[in-house]
Amino acid sequence: MGMKVAVVGATGAVGREILKTLAERSFPADEVVALSAGRGGGQEVSYGEDAVLKVRGLEGHDFSDTDLAFFAAGAAASQVHATRAAGQGCIVIDDTSAFRMEPDVPLVVPEVNANALTRFRKRRIIGNPSPGSIQMAVALKPLHDIGKARRVAVSTYQSVSGAGREGMDELWTQTRGVYVNETPPAEQFPKQIAFNCIPHVGDFMDDGATREEWALAAEARKVLDPDIAVVATCVRVPVFIGNAQAVHVAFERPVTEADARNALREAPGVIVLDRREDGGYATAAETSGEDAVYVSRLRRDLTVPHGLAFWSVTDNLRKGSALNAVQIAEELVARKLVGE
Repeated sequence: MGMKVAVVGATGAVGREILKTLAERSFPADEVVALSAGRGGGQEVSYGEDAVLKVRGLEGHDFSDTDLAFFAAGAAASQVHATRAAGQGCIVIDDTSAFRMEPDVPLVVPEVNANALTRFRKRRIIGNPSPGSIQMAVALKPLHDIGKARRVAVSTYQSVSGAGREGMDELWTQTRGVYVNETPPAEQFPKQIAFNCIPHVGDFMDDGATREEWALAAEARKVLDPDIAVVATCVRVPVFIGNAQAVHVAFERPVTEADARNALREAPGVIVLDRREDGGYATAAETSGEDAVYVSRLRRDLTVPHGLAFWSVTDNLRKGSALNAVQIAEELVARKLVGE
């Protein structure tokens, strides 16, 4: 029996990707409602190859007959309306930072900690981790299982789509402007993003880390293991879609390259693309539109006991956001947790 599903933030980059992913994976929804927290009401968005949905306004929308709602309209909207939807009996899968670190809200990457879904009943809200946390957890999980990761040092290279459609527009207009000597001023990012890299994703905190860097550590502990220590440097790069990470891991037990490679190849959601030759690795350009987390450049890190290093890339709008949220919904259906 099908369900009624709502997508909040349906006119944004992640909301559109959620609609696309639901249709591609034939999610069992009898009715899909597209909602906008801003001025998107009245617009139309695609659902699958043929269907077009009229976008409705979020304010005052009644969720009492809705089974599942995906929220991708920003933390402020989720704080108000996701809580309201859950109170009306709807299960909320929230793709914002609003609830990720609240102890009674499970934070879920289905390939890593699907059993945490059983804890959603108190709030009826499930957190979708940040794209960087999803990517790192999927790649680390099979290695953690065989060696128990104790410390992770990660540098992330994050595309402008992480800042929404406005971030993508800014990269486009600045890139075009450079060639005609009329580069527009930075508005979405603290400095020019075209032909540049900015070591600043999220607001700065008192200790000098950014909120994004803090989140990678905090979410890794919540999703994967509370004893993992993570230090991160997050960089915004002039790429439209696709996040990359350079990861260095120190394990509690010895992990050989061969064992790590085999574990990654057998892991769900991971593709190993690692040939020690020119071009024998994954980059953002090849992984755009793909579902997997790609792992390349796997090698020993001789600077620490039991160390390994690797490079990973994924489409941050797919696995880093929309796909992970839809996989959570699919897991709820498989476990018969919807419509309880």
